[in-house]
Amino acid sequence: MLATIQHLREIAQRCLSGEPLQGESARWLGSSLDKFLNQRAPTIEDAMGIRSSRGGVPWWMEEAIRNRDRALRALAGLYSGNQSVSAQARRIYTLATRYAASAWRFDQRLREPPPSYAGTPSEFLWRAFISGAPMPIGERQLRNILAR
Repeated sequence: MLATIQHLREIAQRCLSGEPLQGESARWLGSSLDKFLNQRAPTIEDAMGIRSSRGGVPWWMEEAIRNRDRALRALAGLYSGNQSVSAQARRIYTLATRYAASAWRFDQRLREPPPSYAGTPSEFLWRAFISGAPMPIGERQLRNILAR
């Protein structure tokens, strides 16, 4: 499903920049819209193959969770890689709750992390928070994320 989302992003970029769609992209988009418009699919998500299973996580939240987890693993690897997973989770939890209570209220409006964050834990915390997935999260969930 995430490959389909990436495909849709590429199509959107081409359309916004006035570039013509290439053969396969044009056929896929046309076919998906035709399914929806001719009521062979109940929703546009069904027509495009991006509908989540019943009770499942929507595609946009799955993507947000992956981005958050990637940032948290990078933070753990760079700043506490030689510690146990429990120690890493405890450290990240402390950093995340402090960040949530202080800088995040200002940083959440930014499209990029502040230049002063480059190469610091704050850069990875900003990336985890801006992902759109729930943050901060508890130590137990952090341990699960870091153990993968």
